[in-house]
Amino acid sequence: MAFRRKETDGVVARRPHAGVLRRERRALLKAREDALRDVGGLLVEMYRRGGFRDDLLAERAAGVIGIDARLAEIDELLHGPRRRPRCECGAPLLRGSRFCPSCGRAVGGERAPLAPGEATVVEPGPR
Repeated sequence: MAFRRKETDGVVARRPHAGVLRRERRALLKAREDALRDVGGLLVEMYRRGGFRDDLLAERAAGVIGIDARLAEIDELLHGPRRRPRCECGAPLLRGSRFCPSCGRAVGGERAPLAPGEATVVEPGPR
């Protein structure tokens, strides 16, 4: 049930809704907990009987690893890097802004240095 982005005849598969991904994540966490509990019980039972079957343990561990891989995919889809434009300082740029809200650089270029005499002067108002 892994989500893969495929392009077929110019059609791109849509990303699943975040609510669906969160529900699947909760179900997988429960299934992982149950699978780990089963592996632990199996290991104790094998110890009790005095014989271990590596193939059976490897099969159950592979199931847990598969669940972990899908959980990692879901986490990447839910919390992965967003494709927002960023300033050189690392702050996300707001849509339509001409300056960085964090450092004040002009979007698409460096902050222009002020020429001598162009500094902002604040004078006290009349009293």
